[in-house]
Amino acid sequence: LHLSAVKLAELHSDLKIQEKDELSWKKLKAEGLDEDGEKEAKLRRNLNVIMTKYGMNGKKDSQLVDTNYIKDGSESDTLDDPRLEKLWSKAKTSGKFSDEELDKLWREFKHHKEKIREYNILLETVSRTEDIHKNVINPSEENLVKEEILHNKHRELKDKLRSINQGFERLRKVSHQGYDTTSEFEEPRVIDLWDMAKSANFTEKELESFREELKHFEAKIEKHHHYQKQLEISHQKLKHVEGTGDKDHLNRNKEKYAMLEEKTKELGYKVKKHLQDLSSRISQGLQHNEL
Repeated sequence: LHLSAVKLAELHSDLKIQEKDELSWKKLKAEGLDEDGEKEAKLRRNLNVIMTKYGMNGKKDSQLVDTNYIKDGSESDTLDDPRLEKLWSKAKTSGKFSDEELDKLWREFKHHKEKIREYNILLETVSRTEDIHKNVINPSEENLVKEEILHNKHRELKDKLRSINQGFERLRKVSHQGYDTTSEFEEPRVIDLWDMAKSANFTEKELESFREELKHFEAKIEKHHHYQKQLEISHQKLKHVEGTGDKDHLNRNKEKYAMLEEKTKELGYKVKKHLQDLSSRISQGLQHNEL
């Protein structure tokens, strides 16, 4: 796959979550609790997203150019959207951002690109399901269940589209005006969650509690970013030492690399699991708004 050390660690975390979700689904299925097949369909969508994200779906153009965004991702990667490319170009040449802020902004652009990718995968899944449903001649109880599944998928599409629109407006504003120093959160995933939480059916007390949890979540993400940087540096050092022939130095670097790799995988898994849990809670609040 020609993935960097950081990307391999991310892939490991994604697959670990997928494996855990599939084991949970098998237990549910054995108990007859996924009769409509919705949870199985969601698992397939998630796996499709992972395969597309890491270039494992057989399509040559689906894999992102794999770079270390800390060093050169902002120059050699692409956003696959003319509007995003234009905003990013404007931000880079505006002189309103420090190098650190440009790195942070680039993460926001990449996060937005990933949201669009996930939305398109879900849209394709819904379209296929609708085509199959239209070809059914005789309505039945099973078809009524499938209609409910389609309804849920459309609601999920609506939530994702709302998040994409909010995200683009934020990118447009930041690209033109620079970062607001009084902004409560900095991590794009946390900003997304907070914007959606304010639209959900939470009481003031629940919202305040959620705000505090997001602060802890953002600290966890920052810690993960730190280890990702250290892992990439360690990987570069290891490649350099391999060419020197110094076995003792090589062994020490291998040990450090293995330690950093394991820690990065562990933190990546915790971050993604926490994100999954927070997103689920907000989704329930948004659904309650529509009832």
